[in-house]
Amino acid sequence: MDLATTANLWIPVCCERVMRFNLFIQKNGTSYGSLVCTVCNKSVSFELEHQAHLTEYGEGARALSMLGSPKPPKDVRRKVDENAAMNDKTL
Repeated sequence: MDLATTANLWIPVCCERVMRFNLFIQKNGTSYGSLVCTVCNKSVSFELEHQAHLTEYGEGARALSMLGSPKPPKDVRRKVDENAAMNDKTL
């Protein structure tokens, strides 16, 4: 599989657009990420953890494959197929 195509992944969407992903590295070397909606400015922050044990986050916790783009398209996202959840191999 090449870099342009991948298996199913989650696309962070807000206000019908792909959210922008920003990565920040602090002076002490720790880093965190942030998803930001370019329309309404809602944001979600992510802390980086190395080799996290999923069981520490509760029953049924899963690791997800998610898109992160510093310059996402400005196009309105099309609605996904109704059957997309049924074909999802990430759950």
